[in-house]
Amino acid sequence: MSPNRSSATDPAATEVLAELPLPPEPALEDTGVWPELELNVSVVVPVTNSAAEVRDVVEALGAELLRENRSWEVIFVFDGVTGRAWEEVQKLRRDYPNKVRSISFKNPFGESVCLSAAVERARGRYLVTSPQYVQVDPVVLRAMLGALDEGADFVTPWRSPRVDPWLNRLQSAAFNLVIRQIIRMDFHDLNCYFRAIRREVLEDVAVYGDMYRYLPVIAYRQGYRVVEVKVRHLKEWGGTGIFGLGIYTRRFLDILAVMFLTKFTLKPLRFFGTIGGLFSLIGISICAYMTIQKFLFEQAISGRPLLLLGVLLIVLGVQVLGFGLVGEIIIFSQARNLKEYRIERIYESEGPAEDPGVP
Repeated sequence: MSPNRSSATDPAATEVLAELPLPPEPALEDTGVWPELELNVSVVVPVTNSAAEVRDVVEALGAELLRENRSWEVIFVFDGVTGRAWEEVQKLRRDYPNKVRSISFKNPFGESVCLSAAVERARGRYLVTSPQYVQVDPVVLRAMLGALDEGADFVTPWRSPRVDPWLNRLQSAAFNLVIRQIIRMDFHDLNCYFRAIRREVLEDVAVYGDMYRYLPVIAYRQGYRVVEVKVRHLKEWGGTGIFGLGIYTRRFLDILAVMFLTKFTLKPLRFFGTIGGLFSLIGISICAYMTIQKFLFEQAISGRPLLLLGVLLIVLGVQVLGFGLVGEIIIFSQARNLKEYRIERIYESEGPAEDPGVP
């Protein structure tokens, strides 16, 4: 994302941020020791742009967390970024001692690595992931953290109504619709990264590549309780219109990866067997057709490309099927170390039950 970005903003967003009833400044700068040994909330903010609105994030989210009487910290992870945002965070560290921390990478590694690095160093029981600007109304933190208090493991947002351009909304709606049809889960806005998560979820779920986008899906498949909360959309950074072919190709491959990870991780033969069987079936059909041409209609087939295509598809199908068999062997040999479920509670009898029929 470049500093010359396009952005969409709710006409009332500026007023909302300006009219937030902030607590007195000394309260925000309170350096007293909280009674908990660990903090209640750690806010993780990956910074990928030197124009990031880091002070707005701290003031808006910090004020809301203080209203909720929650101990908090904000961790900024600079993904190979320097400049104005870095300088501003250093000022924030002086303005908010023990509340603002920063991590810096020499080179950009992506938001998944930023999140992993922050989780290793976060002190909060709950983690809130936030964009590098105030994307949604901070008041929603009350509902999201409340859902965690009530037993949810992961709270994902649903921006409604949205303020970004209609073409972006259309593409996002189509993307989320495809995801819902594939994974059979009712998530409406996987493109919004303002999320509230229990710490143990991020310690248990592996995050890599662009998989941070699909964290709600992966967490749900691993047995965690994921809930969706509607949030008020204030602002949106990013491009507008039709994106490059590379973007759509990566999204398509991401969807395939999510489908494989959520449905076929422990059943690879079903995935590779289906694809290999389809290739082989087409190849056998082509070869059968060529055989009929040869013996019933006495046509020469030795030099025809269609025969080579049929043989190639049969061989390719057998090879893909072999990948599935190898995967099944690996799963079988490692079955003792694999766990597809998560136990929430175990109920056991405290003592032998008494038989009322025995005097």
